[in-house]
Amino acid sequence: MNIGASTPEAPTRNGPAVKAMFGRIAQRYRLTNTLLSGGMDHLWRRRAAETVRKWQPERVLDVATGSGDLARAIERACPEAEVTGADFSPEMLSVARQLGSRRLIEADALALPFESGVFDAVTVAFGLRNMESWEGGLKEMGRVLRPGGHLLVLDFSIPGPPLRWVYLPYLHHILPKLAGWLTGEADAYQYLGDSIEIFPQGRALCERIESVGFRNSRHQPLSMEIVMLYSAERHPN
Repeated sequence: MNIGASTPEAPTRNGPAVKAMFGRIAQRYRLTNTLLSGGMDHLWRRRAAETVRKWQPERVLDVATGSGDLARAIERACPEAEVTGADFSPEMLSVARQLGSRRLIEADALALPFESGVFDAVTVAFGLRNMESWEGGLKEMGRVLRPGGHLLVLDFSIPGPPLRWVYLPYLHHILPKLAGWLTGEADAYQYLGDSIEIFPQGRALCERIESVGFRNSRHQPLSMEIVMLYSAERHPN
């Protein structure tokens, strides 16, 4: 679960500011996410890893890997695959190493240090929303995918009513206070709620994905639409 002010122009999506924020919360990031999601984050990653397993990839790149939880879930689901995690936060990568992640590289998702077309699958969990350019991140992930390769995006969304009426107050008022107590960084989790509200979801994100070189995009709601699982294929040409 990667961690927007209320408008798309908000300065909190500035890369250096977001990078510094993740550096500050790195050590308590996983525990906080699990507590705030009621443990559902483990289920979401397992569902994502199961989806990747069906593609039978040989090489997988997990972008914005953070503490490496999704990358390790994919390794368990796809034991024959080579899974690489990339993240721009050295503090988060340090936590991932402590937890047993083996293939890690410090890299900005908007400028990945890989040749074009070298991965069979690229994943990003709760990270696309934090990038300075959503389209730029999607294009770069498409660049390193082989033609016909698969993209997976896992991220938060806003459920419809009646759950929406309960979820939004939790997101904007209760969650930042709990997270602030756990991490000492309440502002980071205020950013979380704001960023979720401005992020495109459902068919709107699928359309953005297809506009930058993908096809057959799909979205699947998880946990009553609190989270969406997106998948798509890179165009074969």
